[in-house]
Amino acid sequence: MSRVSPQACHIELRNARKARRMSQREMERRTGIHQARLSRIEKGQVEPKLSEAVQMARAVELDFVLAPRRALLAVLGVIRDFDGERRLTVPELILGRKAE
Repeated sequence: MSRVSPQACHIELRNARKARRMSQREMERRTGIHQARLSRIEKGQVEPKLSEAVQMARAVELDFVLAPRRALLAVLGVIRDFDGERRLTVPELILGRKAE
């Protein structure tokens, strides 16, 4: 998984849930967060509390990582190599979003 900006966190969480063919009701069961709130979070209508974002991530086998800024590129490189997804460009790694 690439670095995700706080503004795009809801998209990554929604995509991860859908990739696992998990309904919002199942996510509710796993996290205790009401389905209606999950829907608003996934649509970007409300920002989740940090605790909610962590619960949602763990429910889809993701986790948040805090890393020293000096080590961020190295950490992202390890994650990228482990994940086996396409190689990210340097701007994507630094900015946490797809390069325009």
